[in-house]
Amino acid sequence: MNLRGRNKVSPEFSMASMTDIVFLLLIFFMLTSTLVTTDALDLILPKAKGKTEHSQNISVSIKKNLEYYINKKHIKKENLETRLKSKLDKEEKPVIILRVEEGVPIENAVYVMDIANRNNYKVILAVRPK
Repeated sequence: MNLRGRNKVSPEFSMASMTDIVFLLLIFFMLTSTLVTTDALDLILPKAKGKTEHSQNISVSIKKNLEYYINKKHIKKENLETRLKSKLDKEEKPVIILRVEEGVPIENAVYVMDIANRNNYKVILAVRPK
């Protein structure tokens, strides 16, 4: 009398499904790592999630008609650096909040960032929430 069953369980398993998952994860991370750019400027800056919660030392605003303002006071572009130096001279860690109206050419924002870079000021770009 034969009491053994017809279905014999094999102790082996296939690694094909595991290699498929690893391959898909590899492709996913390769694609997403190319999308991350740390030193690039995002040109769609006026809208973003989040808000600035840093203590504000001074605010520089640029309007569409390329008028510059320091803390809501109109100033000429040529006098911007000297005014910033005089206002931020006494600060230990000077911070500039840069508010650029949507549609202003990026060169104008870079001009203010260049002034901040030369004088070791920190620049925070203000955006409106989505």
